[in-house]
Amino acid sequence: MVDLSKSLLKSSTFSVSGMTCSSCVNTIEKALNSIEGVSASVNFASETVHVLASDEIKPSEIIKKIKAAGYSATLLEDAAGPALHNRKSALALFFAILFAAPAIAISMVEAWRAHIDEFILKTLDTYNILHPLYSPTAWLAIGLTAPLIFLVAWPIHRAALRNFFHPTMDSLISLGSLTAYGWSIYANATGEGDVYTEVAAGVLLFVILGRFLESRAKKRASSALSTLLALGTKEVIVLRNGLEVLIPISSLEIGDEFVVKPGARIATDGIVISGNSSVNNSMLTGESTPVDIAPGSSVIGASLNNNGRIIVRATRIGSDTELARITAMVVEAQGAKAPIQRLADRIASIFVPVVTLLSIGTFFVWRYLDFTLTESFSSAITVLVIACPCALGLATPVALLVASGRGAQKGIVLRNPRVLELAKKVDVVVLDKTGTLTSGVMKVQNCVIPTSAHATLGAKYTSFLNEKTILSSVLSLELANDHPVAKAIATFALTRGATQKNISEFTQTPGSGVAGRVDLGGYSPVVLIGTPKAIAHSATNFDPAIDSAIATAENLGLTASVLAWDGVALAVFATGDEVKPDAAETISTLKNSGVDAWLVTGDNEESARAIADSVGISTTQVISRALPEDKLKKIAELKSQGHTVLMIGDGINDAAALAAADLSMAMGTGTDTAISSADITLMRQELMSVVDALTLSKRTLRTIKTNIGWAFAYNIIGLPIAACGLLSPMYAAGAMALSSLFVVTNSLRIR
Repeated sequence: MVDLSKSLLKSSTFSVSGMTCSSCVNTIEKALNSIEGVSASVNFASETVHVLASDEIKPSEIIKKIKAAGYSATLLEDAAGPALHNRKSALALFFAILFAAPAIAISMVEAWRAHIDEFILKTLDTYNILHPLYSPTAWLAIGLTAPLIFLVAWPIHRAALRNFFHPTMDSLISLGSLTAYGWSIYANATGEGDVYTEVAAGVLLFVILGRFLESRAKKRASSALSTLLALGTKEVIVLRNGLEVLIPISSLEIGDEFVVKPGARIATDGIVISGNSSVNNSMLTGESTPVDIAPGSSVIGASLNNNGRIIVRATRIGSDTELARITAMVVEAQGAKAPIQRLADRIASIFVPVVTLLSIGTFFVWRYLDFTLTESFSSAITVLVIACPCALGLATPVALLVASGRGAQKGIVLRNPRVLELAKKVDVVVLDKTGTLTSGVMKVQNCVIPTSAHATLGAKYTSFLNEKTILSSVLSLELANDHPVAKAIATFALTRGATQKNISEFTQTPGSGVAGRVDLGGYSPVVLIGTPKAIAHSATNFDPAIDSAIATAENLGLTASVLAWDGVALAVFATGDEVKPDAAETISTLKNSGVDAWLVTGDNEESARAIADSVGISTTQVISRALPEDKLKKIAELKSQGHTVLMIGDGINDAAALAAADLSMAMGTGTDTAISSADITLMRQELMSVVDALTLSKRTLRTIKTNIGWAFAYNIIGLPIAACGLLSPMYAAGAMALSSLFVVTNSLRIR
């Protein structure tokens, strides 16, 4: 195996067809991992293979190797979805029923056999034809079964031949059905033993039926991924020299302006430059509430434009878009393997050879105990037929497939399957503040405009000194300022009915504030807005109400901005990052489930403590002004105390801590660095998605354990029953099909 840490790798996913059990998984993985510079992981449930390979390895080489192993493959993006062949399996089932049903009926219903035998023999006697036939009815059943054996079931025999040196489930089915069919011809021609035509027909019928139902169930399981792959638009209307031109999406470039009509999907990520509307991001983020957009708003490609014609400037295209990023993370998660699955794979890899030897051993033991050839043969066939490594192979990947798909629908991207086994162990969560507990957007939390400060200005302002003119003056200045606090104050002023006025003599002092002369219709005061310290240098003594408002804001960890006219302070704006509405509920839910919470942030102590207190985190479990190394140190300390630590963050400064934690979650609105470091990405704004992610992980793990428990129990109980001759081969075939179906349908409950 290549040392992957020493090479620059690229990731690609292929759709594979022809796999029938987990033994096929091992065959493909061994073939691909034998290539220098390649690490492959096959997902039986989604019929995909996820490959990490060095740059010099071309996709065509991977496909060629898969085909050499006896399977078909193509790149997933070219296949437009996993290779789940429902039409082929439905057609195979139709013909299997057509030939198997009468063959089984004729073979098993004694009264029918007697009447048909009598009719055929009389007919042959009428024409004086010699009939060295042991049973004409049996020959009829053998004839009906022939097309099923050699035509309908040919893909099974072909797969068995291709994997002759690496036996799979197809090897058992092929061997069992051909042996039963061959024995039936021998027994009927010689009269030595019972005919097992119904076994050959029944085994194949149940196997084909099981695969049809399994294929349908797996298609349902992979529906979320298929939906993601199908979301992207194929064409886009771009503006070229003022004209609307329809072009393929592949021709769209960054900077192009394109039109999105009402009811259409947005072609790619971009910025709205014209028009107003609302968009539905539910398929990408799980948020059902439409989001209002206007010029300057960011939009996500593949989201639905509800109403209003908008023009968008493309900022990200192709594999860089949010849709492509989410899809890639889902595909990667479905291709990866949880530790619990590796045990199942190791067992499945030796299962078929062991069962084959057990079947041969059963035959000889029965013959040694003086049972008839027919009885010995029947028990050996039953052992071959009942064995099913499919259930074992499907136990984990189908559950992961459903969970990752369901998570994607709810805005939860499970990037690493190992999280499943860690989620139930988490007992401490470490949270960043900005963008995690809070929205990450500054907002005016409080505005104080005391009338007691007005008198200081003098009589000339009395006629128009009111809240609207004060807010209009601050709006006019802050619209010229690109600071986040300035934007928050301008937005607040607009919501209160303020209007923009002409300004002159505008100046901006970084870290202090802005100043300018504002034309208020006959009066043009010099207006300043900035930090209390900066304004105090250019104004008279503050009114007591102004001082009180500043102190209150600072005690709450908010940023205080003071507005002054002609050297007189008139208003205080307290701005801060808004706590997410569900933050307190999330912390409470986590605590009730036994998870303690820590807040570790780079913000100042006052702000950190105020936020912690508002959401229910003890102020003794707050670390403020924390550098990235401080966050890393805290994670290491908690782990050394025996805790299983969950870290939640969104910034570059959280990346190291996210990577170091036992389990990590990144907010989807965060930086690419944070997202790539985390095990789970939360695409929704709501913090309760943390609880949803943990719940989904725990439920998926329970389902996997149930599946594996069933798969083991089925084979542990079924094989001895078969070896002891307590089950007929045909019923064994039904049990085998049902065991796989149980695993798939049980996994679908996660939805």
